[in-house]
Amino acid sequence: MLTLYIKRGCPWCDLAEEWLQQHSKEYKLIDVLTSREAYDTMRTISGQTFAPVLVTSEGRILSDFGPEELPGFFGK
Repeated sequence: MLTLYIKRGCPWCDLAEEWLQQHSKEYKLIDVLTSREAYDTMRTISGQTFAPVLVTSEGRILSDFGPEELPGFFGK
């Protein structure tokens, strides 16, 4: 399963979520603005404060990305 860290109101986050839905990707959504712990986890995982951050169950990480990067990340 994928984990998508977002900040509500972030247009890149909205686009990432839309892309995942359109491509039938299952994901857990975590809004880092509602939890300091989630924000700190995102920072630790990605090394930065920018969202979105996508993490695969295998531990692959895509940080601060636009939807145009997702096909390459998934090998499509």
